[in-house]
Amino acid sequence: MLLVMPLFGGVVIYNWSTRFDNLLIAKVNGELTIAHQYLAGLKERALENVQALGASAAFLHALQADRLPMLMESQRQIYGFDFLYYITPEGQIIPASGGAAPSAPTRWPVVQNALAGMGSTEIDIFNTADLAEISPALAERAALPLVPTKAALPTSRTRETRGMVVHTAAAVSAGEGTLVAGVLLNRNLEFIDTINALVYPEASLTEGSRGTTTLFLEDVRVSTNVRLFENVRALGTRVSVEVRAAVLDEGRTWLDRAFVVNDWYISAYEPLIDSFGKRVGMLYVGFLDSPYRAAKAQTLWLIIGGFFFLLALSVPLFLLIARGVFRPLEDMVKTISKVEAGDLSARTGLVDSHNEVSLVSAHLDSVLAQVQERDQRLREWADELEDRVEARTQELREANQRLEVTTKQLVVSEKLAAIGEITASVAHEINNPVAVIQGNVDVIYETLGAQAAPLITEFTLVIEQVHRINTLVNKLLQFARPEEFAGNVGAHSPNDVIDDTLPLVQHLLSKVNIALKQTLASSQDVAINRTELQQVLINLIVNAIQAMPEGGTLNIATRDEPSGVLISLTDTGVGMAPEVLEHIFDPFFTTKKAEGTGLGLSISQKLVSRSGGKLWAESTLGHGTTFFILLEAADVTA
Repeated sequence: MLLVMPLFGGVVIYNWSTRFDNLLIAKVNGELTIAHQYLAGLKERALENVQALGASAAFLHALQADRLPMLMESQRQIYGFDFLYYITPEGQIIPASGGAAPSAPTRWPVVQNALAGMGSTEIDIFNTADLAEISPALAERAALPLVPTKAALPTSRTRETRGMVVHTAAAVSAGEGTLVAGVLLNRNLEFIDTINALVYPEASLTEGSRGTTTLFLEDVRVSTNVRLFENVRALGTRVSVEVRAAVLDEGRTWLDRAFVVNDWYISAYEPLIDSFGKRVGMLYVGFLDSPYRAAKAQTLWLIIGGFFFLLALSVPLFLLIARGVFRPLEDMVKTISKVEAGDLSARTGLVDSHNEVSLVSAHLDSVLAQVQERDQRLREWADELEDRVEARTQELREANQRLEVTTKQLVVSEKLAAIGEITASVAHEINNPVAVIQGNVDVIYETLGAQAAPLITEFTLVIEQVHRINTLVNKLLQFARPEEFAGNVGAHSPNDVIDDTLPLVQHLLSKVNIALKQTLASSQDVAINRTELQQVLINLIVNAIQAMPEGGTLNIATRDEPSGVLISLTDTGVGMAPEVLEHIFDPFFTTKKAEGTGLGLSISQKLVSRSGGKLWAESTLGHGTTFFILLEAADVTA
């Protein structure tokens, strides 16, 4: 009780505490999703409003009547844009009444996309000059003094003058120009308070906690409801260095506790990307951590206190009840220990107290008497039985060894017989029509005479493929009777053989979008029949392609080894389990069901072994497979 129960209680408390923390992280993650969706909706609505304005009859009429600035000004106020301007097909910029436009607006990808006919909305960063060109008031609104912030990255800057803008541009169907609009998010408190109200409605947090939402330009708060003091928002304060490194530098979403201005919050940060694809800011939601920590600590202390209170009450009670059972049981244990030591005459001798323990004691004495009696008989039987078992075991061991040898020989014999039948059938059924094709091609070539010259490439290709069929049939015969079909062994560069092989499988690589990488670093020639090495490579490449049905990467490499040249083919496919890997070179073993014969790898291994080489594979399920071919270096002095 004193050892196991506290350990069990500790495990339970730890598990509960972990789940409690995970629940808070899951909660703030969901709140970040709501804030993200609201920002995305704001961008979508801005694009829809600009597109609707550009497609309206009023826009076309105002454009024709030279009253476009006034129309854009009214629509800017209705839609809540901070600026709105029109770029004519000739490149002239027409701003809304009372406003202006930045110089060279086409430097932003948003505007470039709109000029190409694709409207979009992105978050862009405008510098002070850009904002001042549009409106000095915008530049003044964007400027924020930087407030020294605990845990932030040290900086020499004292002000943030850039502006974060929801930048929208869309092609105009009426007039074939481009409308560009923007909403400045710096000091946009209505925007940030709306998000906060959506994420943290009333009574959504525990008592004493508060929800906060912030928009960062890089690591500076440009719009927030976090309070620096009672009624002063923490504009110009900066994010902690840990969060900056994770979100802005690494591009990760932060879901954890974080120090926010002057307190700890359960926080969620995600990076904001501008139209150039750069991380330019962050969106943050979070709630005060201390009320949850206090509630968690209070609950933990209640659990621990209650646990030890019950433990203090129960242990003495259990000991009192168990004392009447422990002592008789201890006597029985001593008796059993004597019996275990070899004293079969030992007895408990407990007085019959008419309870379960005394009843068990009487039965134990009776059993011990029977055990003593039977022990002698068992010893006699055991000696005789041991001799018989040993003799019988030896007979069974010898019979089992003979059975295993016979079974293996039978399996090999059956497979070899099947191979012989298949080989004879294939040779008979394929060689005859191939010979007819070869003969007729020769007749056609001779008949055409000089007229065959323009088709010499086609004739050559047909003849080569016929020879290839003959070679494939010959290789199948080599599997069945390798001693009768020893090929010509020569010195060949494995790099050249690989280069000649890849065009034969290039169409298969292209079908499934497989990237091919080559690292051909060997400098030695190898001693093997060139056609046989090419056949082995084709078989391994096709297997790799079939292992990557959704695409991937195939890496072919060669390098010199002390004993020759090592060729490796590595794919990023589905991989193989260990129980499959140990059988892949067995004849007729296949994982392709009706699509494979199970002979490819077996034949490849025989071809490599016959040349004095070695073929093996390494694979991890779900991470891909590597086949290795180790070939002997050719004797260049021979």
